[in-house]
This record gives sequence, structure tokens and C-alpha cells, in this order.
Amino acid sequence: MYHVICSRKPVRQSNKRLVRGQGMTEYIIIVALIAVAAIGVYSLLGETVRSQVAGIAAEVSGQSSNDAINHARSKARESKTLAQTKVTLGSYDETTGTGAN
Repeated sequence: MYHVICSRKPVRQSNKRLVRGQGMTEYIIIVALIAVAAIGVYSLLGETVRSQVAGIAAEVSGQSSNDAINHARSKARESKTLAQTKVTLGSYDETTGTGAN
């Protein structure tokens, strides 16, 4: 007759670590996704956003921000025009301005 003796380790402590590690991993993934989305938006609207921030900085320092506002307005119009352009794989380089002419 065989008897199996097994020793039990307290699993409570290790489970807490796993749950804490899983929560931290999820948090890191969410932060990374938000960062990637922010980079994407900034790359699409970069010049417009930079001009608007420059205008805000000029106004806070007491200077006129007309140039920065006008530049932001013109870049926003360019973005709108580009957004309305139909882009295919054949015309992608032309719409981004990187194609060879």
C-alpha cells in the first residue's frame, strides 16, 4: 500500500504577486496604446498643433500671436484638403509629398 504525502505551499502570497503583476502589465499596455495614438494624431496634425501652441505661448508672454494663428489656420486648411483627397496605393506618394516627380 502506497501513501502519497504532499506538502502544500501557501498559494495566497504568490497569487497576490501574479495579480499585481498582471495589473501592472495591463496598465503598461494601455499607456503604450495611448502613446501610439498620441504620436499618430500629432504626426497628422503636427504643424497645426505646434502653431497653436506657439500662439498660446506668445499670448501668455504678452506678445501678439497673429502670425502663429494664421499659420495654424493655413495648415488646418491644408490638412482638410488632404483629408478629402482620395488615396490609393498607387497615389499614396503623391498625396504625402514624398513621391518622385
